[in-house]
Amino acid sequence: MTIKKTMLGTLGLLALTASPVLAEGTINVLTWEGYADPSFISKFEETSGCQVNATYVGSNDDFAPKLMAGGGVYDLITPSIDTTKLMIDLDFVEPLDTAKIEGWNDIYPKFLALDGIQKDGEYYGMPYIWGAIAFMYRDDAFDTPPTSIADLWREDLKGKISLWDDKSAIYVAARKNGDMNIYSLSDEQIAAAQKTLVEQKPLIRKYWATAGELVDLYKAGEVVISNTWAGYQSSLLADEGVKVTEFIPKEGAEGWLDSWMVVKGTPNKECAYKFLNMQLSELGQCGVANVNGYSAANASAAKSCMTPEQFAALHQDDPAYLDSLLIWTPLGDRFEAYTNAWNAVKAQ
Repeated sequence: MTIKKTMLGTLGLLALTASPVLAEGTINVLTWEGYADPSFISKFEETSGCQVNATYVGSNDDFAPKLMAGGGVYDLITPSIDTTKLMIDLDFVEPLDTAKIEGWNDIYPKFLALDGIQKDGEYYGMPYIWGAIAFMYRDDAFDTPPTSIADLWREDLKGKISLWDDKSAIYVAARKNGDMNIYSLSDEQIAAAQKTLVEQKPLIRKYWATAGELVDLYKAGEVVISNTWAGYQSSLLADEGVKVTEFIPKEGAEGWLDSWMVVKGTPNKECAYKFLNMQLSELGQCGVANVNGYSAANASAAKSCMTPEQFAALHQDDPAYLDSLLIWTPLGDRFEAYTNAWNAVKAQ
């Protein structure tokens, strides 16, 4: 069975239907919080003549259902590197004309070498922003700082633990179980990770879906430890006067890369490429870095628009940090097994 047929069956979604074409000069993006922030998108709209409408996702598992249900509503998407290949295989996106993208050759070579954004010699994804799935705790809740994934299974923290509502929870549980091949787990290892998450479930206050939701849980003191999008929620909490600390557990941390992809058949290609160029320029790279605290994919742009302190803090000059992360990889025909296992945990 092909991946496309499998996904259609798994998600139980309606067939694609025609959708009304949006007005010329308007682009709809399906993306993450902060990636279309007015602090830099407004300037793009003023100078380009292109208006941007953003719909936000809370998980990579949202992209396929929204594209299947929405048809031609979206022009651009930003899935993570473990999901980009799925978008290609489902025929949702089209090859990029990289000659039209200024700064393409300034993208970190490590990212351009990833299989998940290319097929048959063509690129389908433009690396945009990257970071780690770190862990975080409230300073005032711990006398001894946590250092392990196992701290999210502590009985004395019952009701004050949170975990991202995403299939990557399987990666977390697998590492706790000592399985480090987290992107190629066997059926038995996935089953073990699922069992570990079911055992954790009575300790969970809530599975968080958005950055704002996790921030609110920490602010209210309802959650004291969780995983986190490194740099983002911690900066939002700092603005609220809530002291938290991010840490990389001894079992390691996942790394992610988000890439812009052009939805197949978009009628707004001119604005789409103007948008891609902006997002890879200083305006887009430092715009999102300043909003989300994430690291930029264009090293040249980052160096031009960041202070030396910010450049170093975001590991832009530290390839060893990037190499130390367990960078998400496409799950291929294992996608269904991981997703089903996580959904089974939530259904318990």
